[in-house]
Amino acid sequence: MGQTAVLIVAAGRGSRAGEADGPKQYRPIAGGSVLQRTLEAVLQVREIDSVLVVIHPQDHDRYEAAIGGLAEREGRILAPVAGGATRQASVHAGLEALAVHSPAPAKVLIHDAARPFVSPRCIADVLAALETSDGAISAIPVTDTLKRDAGDGSIAGTVSRDGLWRALTPQGFGFAAILAAHRAAAAAGRNDFTDDAAILEWRGGRIVLVAGSPANVKLTTAQDIAEADARLRCVAGASSQLDQPDEIADPAVPDVRVGHGYDVHALGPGTGVVLCGITIPHDGGLIGHSDADVALHALTDALLGALGDGDIGTHFPPSDPKWRGQSSDLFLADAVARVRARRGVPTHLDITLVCEAPRIGPHRLAMIERVSAITGVSPGRISVKATTSERLGFTGRREGIAALATATVVFGSVSRR
Repeated sequence: MGQTAVLIVAAGRGSRAGEADGPKQYRPIAGGSVLQRTLEAVLQVREIDSVLVVIHPQDHDRYEAAIGGLAEREGRILAPVAGGATRQASVHAGLEALAVHSPAPAKVLIHDAARPFVSPRCIADVLAALETSDGAISAIPVTDTLKRDAGDGSIAGTVSRDGLWRALTPQGFGFAAILAAHRAAAAAGRNDFTDDAAILEWRGGRIVLVAGSPANVKLTTAQDIAEADARLRCVAGASSQLDQPDEIADPAVPDVRVGHGYDVHALGPGTGVVLCGITIPHDGGLIGHSDADVALHALTDALLGALGDGDIGTHFPPSDPKWRGQSSDLFLADAVARVRARRGVPTHLDITLVCEAPRIGPHRLAMIERVSAITGVSPGRISVKATTSERLGFTGRREGIAALATATVVFGSVSRR
């Protein structure tokens, strides 16, 4: 058993998705099951040593059919185990199954089978947060106004959304701590916890929130599944083709697309600029609604361009105050998740910065590593370079910094090495 395991919870019946077509985790989306798509997303992360799926005792045949031989092709998938009557009981069963392997994992991520759009960046961020905490969960801030129901359909009051977050998965924990918490809850007869973080909270564990992506949706209803199928199949961004399957004349030939992005931000007062996720000391700062990372903005647009899925302003409009001051990592990670959701693989990323200062060379390797961490693309497939405009134009006058980016995306079966 390796150091990091993922527990996929797939034992539910998913009644809100309709019972006629079977549990939602086995429903087809874009030619594969929901469960298969979730497993493929998790297995993109090299730091994951093993994956264990918890299934309903009656679903062994469904499971084998749903993953389509993936377990034989991917040695990190362990034999599934049977879950219990509740999600809490199913997770406990999965943790006990992991505990009998030698050695047991040091860390475990617990993830819903019905979240096939989880990104490598999301998984990596939760794992990183475990270095300094007992647990870490992917979550997004509550941005909608919340109302309390009086019980008769009328509004009893407005609930402040300050400090409120929506809990998603994956949720990560030190393995020994979460196993002990589940055992204690079972011994105490507590079976009312709605997520695993709540169980460790009950035991006094320190759990941190990790900013996730809105793209990491949970498929709950039949409509959710239909939209996920369309999301994976459709050529996004071309309004006349939004409902048409994304077909290639010869399915044996990979569908290679190239997107281009360009962005500019003005320089103003400040002591540093953020470029490619790296803060560089400077005698000014870039002005923008978010952190004004012009390089990541251009790269985000390049990936969205390869999808035909609008631009960064389409998905993160500067008119929306919730994006004020946000790290541009979030925007790039969301673009990558959209690519992965359509079974695309970013294979090469190229960024050019245009500025007189600061000097980019000393920070280039750190920038490449940061972009790699956000996107899941190997550093050897990422280029960051810089040029000046020979003191011409706004960049030459040091009034701003520009960035150009190109992203190559392959749709189909390709090597990720």
